Amino acid sequence: MNTPDTSPIAAIDIGTNSVHLVIARPVAGGAPEVVTREKFPVRLGSGGRDMKQLTPDAVTRTIEALSRFRRLADAHGATIVAVATSAVREAENQRDFIEAARDQAGVAVSVISGAEEARLIHLGALSAVPAADQRHLVIDIGGGSTEFALGEGTNPELTRSLKLGHIRLTDRFFPDGVVTKKAVDECRKYVRAFLAPAAREIREARFEVAIGCSGTIENLARMAAVESGNAPRTVDNLVLTRHGLRTVVRSLLAAENASSRARTPGLDAHRADVIVGGAILLRQIFKSLNIDELVVSPAALREGVVLDQLRRQSVTADALHHLGDLRRSSVEAVARRYEEDLTHASHATDLALGLFDALEALHGYGDAERNVLEAAGLLHNVGRFIAHAAHHKHSYYLIRHSEHLAGFNEHELELIAQVARYHRKSNPRPKHEEFAALDDADRQRVRVLAGVLRIAIGLDRTYQRAVQGVSVDLGDELTIELTVTADLDVELEVFTARERAGLLELALDKRVDFVVSEAR
Repeated sequence: MNTPDTSPIAAIDIGTNSVHLVIARPVAGGAPEVVTREKFPVRLGSGGRDMKQLTPDAVTRTIEALSRFRRLADAHGATIVAVATSAVREAENQRDFIEAARDQAGVAVSVISGAEEARLIHLGALSAVPAADQRHLVIDIGGGSTEFALGEGTNPELTRSLKLGHIRLTDRFFPDGVVTKKAVDECRKYVRAFLAPAAREIREARFEVAIGCSGTIENLARMAAVESGNAPRTVDNLVLTRHGLRTVVRSLLAAENASSRARTPGLDAHRADVIVGGAILLRQIFKSLNIDELVVSPAALREGVVLDQLRRQSVTADALHHLGDLRRSSVEAVARRYEEDLTHASHATDLALGLFDALEALHGYGDAERNVLEAAGLLHNVGRFIAHAAHHKHSYYLIRHSEHLAGFNEHELELIAQVARYHRKSNPRPKHEEFAALDDADRQRVRVLAGVLRIAIGLDRTYQRAVQGVSVDLGDELTIELTVTADLDVELEVFTARERAGLLELALDKRVDFVVSEAR
C-alpha cells in the first residue's frame, strides 16, 4: 500500500488574465487547509492576433510571478503543480514560454486541454458549493475561454470549453475600452451564435443548480449585491439573479470608457477595461440556458488541481494498472464510444505493461511513460470507428481531439495519440509532422512505447489470449519468454511479434528473439 504524501501542494493556475497560487496542506479526513493565496494580474493573453502569440512583456510579467510563487512554495516545503490554460494552450510560441518558466523560474508547466480544465474547475467549485447531490452546471468565464461542466457527483458527465473569454471579446469588440451600441450589438450576436451548439447540449442534459466561478463572475455578483444595497464581505455562495445581472450590465454599458466605468460601485478597477465583454457573455449564458439564478463558488481551477493531486497521491494502484480510477474509466469509456474490442485491447495492454516492466533496466522509464502506454494500448484501435484503412492515423486524431479523456494534460494526450498512431505500419519518421514537432526525448519515448505495444498486439494476433505473460532475458540479445496456455497454437502470435519487433530493436539497439514455455 502506498503511504499518502502529507506535504503541502502549491497549485499554480496560469490564466489568460492572471496567475494564481494556492498552497494547501492535506488534512486527514477533511478538506485541505489553505496556507496562503496569491494572485498577479499579468494579461498573458493580450497579444493580439486572437491570442496566437504571447508577447515578451506579458511573458516577463508571468515569469516574475512564477519566480515569486516558486520561492513561496519552497518556503512552505510544498510540491508545485502548475497548469496553463487558454492563452498558453493556443500560443504559437507555447514551447518558448514553457522553457522560460522551467529555466528562469524553476517551474514545470503542464498545458491542459479545455476539457481537462473544465473537469478540474468542476472539482474545485464543488468543494465550496455543496451541490454534488443535485444535477448541477458549473460555469467559469476566463480571459480566453469559458468552461462548462454538467453532472451529478464529482465527475462531470458533460464538459465543454469554448473560445469565449472577457479578454478575447474585449480585443475583438472593445479594443480601446470604448463601448458603442454597434460594438455591443455585434458582440451579443457573436456570443449568441458561438454559444448556441453547447447551449443546446446543456439544455438537453438538464440541470437544477447553476454554479459560477472566476474573477469575472465574482465581480459581477459583487456589483449586483452592492447595487441592491448589500456590501458582501465575501462572494462565497453569493447568489446572482437574472434581474441583478441585467441591472449591472445596463450600468456598465452606460459608461462610455474604462475610466468612467472604473467608478461603478463594486467593480474591481483593474477589470474596468475588460469587464464589458465578460458581462455581455454571462448575460447571454443566462438567456441561452434559461438561468434564473447562479451560486458563486470562490473555488475553481487551482482548488481543483489541489484536490486532484491529493486524489492521485492517495490512490493505491493494483499490481498491473497504474492509471488512476478516473483516467482508466475515461479511457475505457472512450474505447467503448468508438466500439473498441476491450477484451483484446485490455489483454494486449496487459502484455505491453508486463513487457515494459521487464525492460525497465534498458529504457529507464517510470510511471509517467507507463500511464501513456496503458492508455495508448486500450485506445490503439479506436480509429477503426472511422475506417479500417489507415485506422492508426484515425486513432491519432480521435485521441488527440477527444473531449472525454479526463485527467490527462496536453503533453500526455499527444504522446498517447502518437504511441497509438505507431502501433502498426511505418516507423516514426522526421517527415511525419506531429512526430517531428516532438523534442528528442519524446521521440525516443514514442519509439520505445510504440515498439513495446506493437509486439504485445502481435502476441494476441488471434484474439485467443493464448499468451498469458512475458518475461525477458537481458543478454547480448533481448530474449522475450512467452508463457502460453497449454494446447493452444501460438505460431501465428510468435510470427507476428517477430515481424513487428523492428521498432523496439531500433529504439533499444538490441536484437529481439522469442521463446515459448507452457503455463504450469
